[in-house]
Amino acid sequence: MSLIAFGIIGAGWRAEFYLRIAEQLPNRFRIAGMVVRNEQQAAGIEKKWGVKTFRNIDDMLSQADLSFVVVSVPRAVAPSIVLELANKGVAVLCETPPADRLEDLIAFNEAVGSQAKVQIAEQYLFQPNHAARLNIVRSGKLGAVSQAQVSAAHDYHGISLLRQYLDLHYEDATIRAISFTSPIVDGPNREGDPKALCQTESSQVIASFEFGDKLGVYDFTGDQYFSWIRSPRLLVRGEKGEINNHQVKYLLDYSTPVDLELNRLHAGADGNLEGFYLKGILCGEHYVYHNPYIPGRLTDDEIAIATCLERMEQYVSGGPGFYSLAEASQDHYLTHMLNKALETKEPVRTSRQVWAI
Repeated sequence: MSLIAFGIIGAGWRAEFYLRIAEQLPNRFRIAGMVVRNEQQAAGIEKKWGVKTFRNIDDMLSQADLSFVVVSVPRAVAPSIVLELANKGVAVLCETPPADRLEDLIAFNEAVGSQAKVQIAEQYLFQPNHAARLNIVRSGKLGAVSQAQVSAAHDYHGISLLRQYLDLHYEDATIRAISFTSPIVDGPNREGDPKALCQTESSQVIASFEFGDKLGVYDFTGDQYFSWIRSPRLLVRGEKGEINNHQVKYLLDYSTPVDLELNRLHAGADGNLEGFYLKGILCGEHYVYHNPYIPGRLTDDEIAIATCLERMEQYVSGGPGFYSLAEASQDHYLTHMLNKALETKEPVRTSRQVWAI
């Protein structure tokens, strides 16, 4: 397997995921360079990670041998950088849908055009638990899926999972939404564990998306990403079975029910000396997910981002896309309409947008 060499623009919290992946899997990934404008920050990155940094994009592109560039910067500045790279003929993996307002999203899609090599680093569908469940859904064991309830990620991330589980593309929806605030004991965050007992407010959003004969339910509170006491939840229902978190039920025939659990198989536990990594996920006696990045010590999210990098390399080499700007725009648009339903407290109806092809 050839080494995947890529560049990064940005040096924030999210960019460190790529640095850790390359460090853990040096035979699979190589960071050819990073654009870091702050001299002091750049020096720290070079010392800690051993990655060459550049002060501007042109220097990196002229001096680094790379296949594509990851744009990991705030949404406010991402559009101009993606456009600059696209105009130079550089393939781009952008960390987030690069626009806030709907009109800006439409304008950006029109400016980028259909010929530019741009994908969005939407990783949730590649996280091992979701990838395993999606493999079961796509196997047909549940029959035709008509409902998905997802409480696993915020905004377009959560909506992207709804679309994946329901096998939807650009279909219109009627959206209803409510919010609910409740007290919660503060937990860990990006800065680490809590230092003292502190109670704060937890804001929850619940929304329904009616896509004709399919129903998606979005439910999320921001505490879930780090909280010790708020768990992700998932329910997918088809005519012949369902997935309820880690439980899988389906019918072999009308009179033969099957009831199985999704079990994660790890190396390194209970005296095992293979290493410390996820090996895969079993449903009964069959694997429904194999970790392709053994023996890297990666979190589920890092495994998913590594999958985005590999899919991007395949895309650049002529393969299919995996999460296009159009798909990201659709999920971002649905988020915009969810927020509109939340604000107006009235049902809203989506309409087909320019990227829907």
